Amino acid sequence: MEMHIHIFWDALAPEGFQVPVSRNIAAMTGIRATVSENHVRMTGYTGSKRQVDATALLDSISAYKRRHQITDPVLLVIGQDLFTPEHSFVFGLARAPAGASVVSAARLGNEYYGRAACDDDLIDRLSKEGAHESGHLFGLDHCADPECIMFKPDTLAELDRKKKMFCVNCMKKLENLLAGQ
Repeated sequence: MEMHIHIFWDALAPEGFQVPVSRNIAAMTGIRATVSENHVRMTGYTGSKRQVDATALLDSISAYKRRHQITDPVLLVIGQDLFTPEHSFVFGLARAPAGASVVSAARLGNEYYGRAACDDDLIDRLSKEGAHESGHLFGLDHCADPECIMFKPDTLAELDRKKKMFCVNCMKKLENLLAGQ
């Protein structure tokens, strides 16, 4: 059976972006992506921070995958802001051994930064972050090339600088990793 990326789109994530984001992720990774409504139990909300603990949410995704015997990678797209115990916020997070990842749209929209809304910017950023986290699920590490999908952005400007493609080295690694599966 052909591997693909399951993209679960949460009800609080921006509506109407599922198709373009899934198509972009598939085009960047070369792996088919399907989108469906999210059925993963949303855990990890911390009221004092008004954020979701990304590590707790990855635990929920992992449990859902086990219960439903899903072996392909899962990317959950949510609207709430994410943090980890080590970072005050993250755009996304992946747990490669579990094949589970999450991306938050909260800080990817221009509105968060007091700028005019732009659907194209949000689609671009969700696609890049989704492809980045998916790359981790396939075994890729962070890359030093600031234009590569696998570069770890700490700011929106760094995310925007990335191209919607893997650098030559990361693409070769991805092809080799996928050929071994």
